[in-house]
Amino acid sequence: MGYKVAVIGATGNVGREMLQTLVDRKFPVDEVVALASARSAGKEVSFGDNKILKVKDLATFDFKGWDIALSSPGAKVSAEHSPRAAAAGCVVVDNTSHFRMDPDVPLVVPEVNPEAIAQYKKKGIIANPNCSTIQMVVALKPLHTLGKIKRVVVSTYQSVSGAGKEGMDELFEQSRAIFVNDPITPRKFPKQIAFNLIPQIDVFMEDGSTKEEWKMVVETKKILDAGIEVHATCVRVPVFVSHSEAVNVEFTRPVSVEEATEALRNAPGVVVLDTREPGGYITPVETTGDDPVYVSRIRKDPTIKNGLSFWCVADNLRKGAALNAVQIAEVLARDYLKK
Repeated sequence: MGYKVAVIGATGNVGREMLQTLVDRKFPVDEVVALASARSAGKEVSFGDNKILKVKDLATFDFKGWDIALSSPGAKVSAEHSPRAAAAGCVVVDNTSHFRMDPDVPLVVPEVNPEAIAQYKKKGIIANPNCSTIQMVVALKPLHTLGKIKRVVVSTYQSVSGAGKEGMDELFEQSRAIFVNDPITPRKFPKQIAFNLIPQIDVFMEDGSTKEEWKMVVETKKILDAGIEVHATCVRVPVFVSHSEAVNVEFTRPVSVEEATEALRNAPGVVVLDTREPGGYITPVETTGDDPVYVSRIRKDPTIKNGLSFWCVADNLRKGAALNAVQIAEVLARDYLKK
């Protein structure tokens, strides 16, 4: 017997990816509904190769009798409708930032802290972490088990799809404008993104960090270990899909490159590609459409005691959003809902 699944925000990049991921992973679905705002009602979205869903209006949808909602409509919309769905008995896996730091809402990456899913009963909501946090903690988990991590310094190189369809459109339009010598007026991003880098993702906070950087700090502590210190610099880059991260780790004990590599090779959700030759590493283009977190360039950091550095890349729409949400739903269905 399968589950009745609602996908909220079904017309967006992540919502479409959620629908595809449900099919790809053969999630036991009896019925699926695509939900979005009233202006998108009536539009059509694909569910696998042979099924078309007509989008329904989220605001008027009755969640009674539905089992699981995969939600990615934006934080304000989620703040209103995720509790409404949960109150009707539909467990919500929420991809927005709104519930992540709520102490009564588990923040889950299934390869890292699947046991936290049990806390969903408090509010009927499970939070999906930020995309950049997800891929980092998947790679950090086996290393933390190996040698206990004391401190992480990370620089991210985040694709424009993290800013939604508008971000992808802006990169495309600006790139075309440069080649035909048209003027460029940034709209989605604060500066030109084509052939450029922008060291700002989300708004600035009082201490000079951005909210994206803050998310990586507090989410890593909530998911992996409150004792880990994290310092992040998040940069938007002119790449359509997949986020990259340069990660520097300080352990509480010596950890060799060989030990770290072996632990990462054996970790769920991680693929190591590291041959120390030209091209012997992963890049964003190669990970687009893939599920794993890829790790390359594992090496000793001689400037600190017990330090290692590595490079990791993942498709932010897959593992950074849709896949992680569906993996949560899989654990929820297998261990808690059990039809």
